[in-house]
Amino acid sequence: MMSDRVTLVAAALTHRLVAVTVDGVSMEPAFRDRDQVLVIRGAKPAVGRVVVAESPLGMHGWPQEPLAAKAAPPLLAQRHWMIKRVSALPGDPIPRRCVPALADASGERVPGGMAVLLGDNRAASFDSREFGYFPLERILGVVRLPSR
Repeated sequence: MMSDRVTLVAAALTHRLVAVTVDGVSMEPAFRDRDQVLVIRGAKPAVGRVVVAESPLGMHGWPQEPLAAKAAPPLLAQRHWMIKRVSALPGDPIPRRCVPALADASGERVPGGMAVLLGDNRAASFDSREFGYFPLERILGVVRLPSR
C-alpha cells in the first residue's frame, strides 16, 4: 500500500502548531517526499484544504482511541500520520463517482463526524477511495504553511 505519511518533528513548535515532514508521493505535485509543512492543530477543515490525519492500519481502522485535542507532542509522535486533501465534509453530497469505497454508502450526504480525504496523486494514494470515510476526530489539523 502506497501512501504519504508524515513524520512529526521531534519537538512540536507549540501544542497548536506542529511541523511535519511528508513521507511519500501521494500528494504530488502539491507536496513532495521530504517537503516540510506546518499544521495548525484543531483548525477546522474545509473542502479543498490539505490536512494531516491519523492513518488507519490498512482496511482495519485504528487500533487506539483518537488522541485528545491537546495531546502532547510525544503522544503525537507515537501515531502514524498522512497528508491528504479534503474532498467532502458532513452534509456534502457523497462523491460516489470518484470514491469507489462509498459507492454503496447509505444516504445522499456525508454523515456527521466524517470526511472524505483524497491524495492528489491517485495512483500512489491510500485514501477514501479504498477506505471510505475518515472520522473528523482523526484529523490532526490543517496544513497552513509550506516551510520549504
